Amino acid sequence: MVGKQIVKQALAFGHTVRAFGRNVEGSIDDDLRSDKFEAIKGYVFDEDDVYDAVKGTDVVLSALGGDFSGNDKARSLGIKNIIAQMEKAGLKRIVALGGSGILNAPDGSFIIDNPNYPKQYLPVGREHLQAYLYLKESSLDWTMVGSPDILDEDATGSFITSPDTPPQPNKGKIAAGDLALFMVTEVEKNNYVKHRVGISKS
Repeated sequence: MVGKQIVKQALAFGHTVRAFGRNVEGSIDDDLRSDKFEAIKGYVFDEDDVYDAVKGTDVVLSALGGDFSGNDKARSLGIKNIIAQMEKAGLKRIVALGGSGILNAPDGSFIIDNPNYPKQYLPVGREHLQAYLYLKESSLDWTMVGSPDILDEDATGSFITSPDTPPQPNKGKIAAGDLALFMVTEVEKNNYVKHRVGISKS
């Protein structure tokens, strides 16, 4: 949902895009295809696949998905492999998508550590948290978005952001297109390097 919007937004901004994933070709509409777009089928756990995908690029935008059970480690171990291959390729900049549990509560703790954090989201929230910790410990110039509930909607341009904490007021929802718009523009503006980002519909 978000990856497709990232491709759409990045092409609209005039970037050359290399999309990578297991099912990437089926997830990209024909009207997005151009000489500035390349789809590469590969596996996020495969070192050579990821290295070949990131080599020669300027920036990585990661919208790793997976199930909500906690058994799928694509979010944490996937980002760990992406980090390793970026470092091997000499690439520094990554903007990655995570969940709102990685953001700070008012007392400075992680939102996911709050006793009232929804139990059904704990497994996937822990995956996002581990991905954030891998990024924080890396040598990369990273930004990680702590997304609330994602709506399958195009960009509106009407959203607010905040470093490391949820923005106020926080509606707890964001359009997939606006997430993509933020991620694409962040690689140009670099407002949140080595920060998590709270985001919400405005």
